[in-house]
Amino acid sequence: MNLDHLYRAVIMEHYKSPLHKGLIEDPSYFMVHLHNPSCGDDMTIQVKVTGHQITDIRHEGTGCSICCSSASVMSETLINKEVNEALKVIDAFYNLLMAKPYDDTLLIGDALAYGGVSQFPARIKCASLAWKALEQGLIKEGESSNG
Repeated sequence: MNLDHLYRAVIMEHYKSPLHKGLIEDPSYFMVHLHNPSCGDDMTIQVKVTGHQITDIRHEGTGCSICCSSASVMSETLINKEVNEALKVIDAFYNLLMAKPYDDTLLIGDALAYGGVSQFPARIKCASLAWKALEQGLIKEGESSNG
């Protein structure tokens, strides 16, 4: 099995059986909703930060397999990370999507399956939507806890 087939299988597995899917009623979570009008992808992310650590990420949305699977991978990749480390991982993921150099010690596991997205520029927004929502949430959460 070549690497492209393996990566497609990873994406489809996360699309069919997403991890951490479903929002919950809990005011201790910060929520961010983003919509990509160019393709219709729609994603809501909930994040719980305890101290400086991400203790849970939830997601709910509709869209293509790349968008929805990426939300699953993002949650699995970033839960239990310190906020500053998570922001570095998010930046590395963006660089991966755009075929730019990135710190390969930060991106491991299923997140690497999205490296081929750079060949399809219109899909970069699909793969990054959940990550951008989480990034916005972490930055806002950091500002409110420092404010």
